[in-house]
Amino acid sequence: MAHHKSAKKRIRQDAKKRLHNRYYKKSARSAIAKLREMEDAGEAKTFLPKVISMIDRLAKKNTWHANKASNLKSSLTKHVNGLG
Repeated sequence: MAHHKSAKKRIRQDAKKRLHNRYYKKSARSAIAKLREMEDAGEAKTFLPKVISMIDRLAKKNTWHANKASNLKSSLTKHVNGLG
């Protein structure tokens, strides 16, 4: 257990950040899964920019690595282009 005031504060901040990151990561993963299940090309093309935006935000804040984000965006775009 932390003894210093600053260490206790850091523990509180980390817990808050962890919950925040978990929420946004889970939301992005759910959106990616939803996009991969889509069969309609028009619907997928309108949903793709929203998913890419979520991925970019996670990469910008270093929640996800930039290369992971690029690979995801690439594979999702290929998937959507293959539908129509």
